Amino acid sequence: MAKNMNNLLKQAQQMQQKMSTLQKELETRELDISSGGGMVKIKVNGKQEILDLKLDKECVDPSDVEMLEELLKTAVNQAVKESQDMVNNAMSKVTGGMNIPGLF
Repeated sequence: MAKNMNNLLKQAQQMQQKMSTLQKELETRELDISSGGGMVKIKVNGKQEILDLKLDKECVDPSDVEMLEELLKTAVNQAVKESQDMVNNAMSKVTGGMNIPGLF
């Protein structure tokens, strides 16, 4: 029984090391997202941080601020979702599909 427990602890430590390495790698991965037919472009990393934001001049209309707000909201939400999906997919490969609460 002690041998099984030692093996289990060893496996847990290896998984923890792999997850730590993957987490650092994911922080450097970047996704390019756009909305409004490319009028709004966002670059986001695996930490859901916005690295870059570009607006096409055509979408900046002072008389239609609501449209710009909607384009930005759509692009940011999509960027965050895709970044989270990227992290979840990468982590599930390390954890063998186990859902471990609190990882990300």
